[in-house]
Amino acid sequence: MKLTDIIAQLPYSEPFLFVDELLHADENGITGTYTFKKELDFYKGHFKNNPVTPGVILTETMAQIGLVCLGIFLLDNDLKKDTVVAFTSADMEFLKPVYPDEKVSVSSEKIYFRFGKLKCKAVMKNEAGQEVCRGILAGMITHKL
Repeated sequence: MKLTDIIAQLPYSEPFLFVDELLHADENGITGTYTFKKELDFYKGHFKNNPVTPGVILTETMAQIGLVCLGIFLLDNDLKKDTVVAFTSADMEFLKPVYPDEKVSVSSEKIYFRFGKLKCKAVMKNEAGQEVCRGILAGMITHKL
């Protein structure tokens, strides 16, 4: 499966798509990038005169790249139109702020994928290579009933 095909299969669109590019994927993990454009609506009110990317958006970005994209890669040919992805848990640690127009990379390592549940260890880094957040993410990949 091509990495661009994974992005095309994501169940998100602008303005809630937080994946620009996937750099690598294999059965053990995935790496991708996203740039937080200064025009994004949440910057208008998340700290007046000093906008910072909300932690929930950082978590969502890590989940889209590190969990959903990896899940799509792992499912490969088993992905169907009725496939549903449900985010089930996150244990996050936030270490540094992410500002508007900052590019981040997310690397995710599969802990396990069984019975439709995917659990990963994910790390987000800024362009300087500094960790900005990390955590354990889990989700279910299933089909509509």
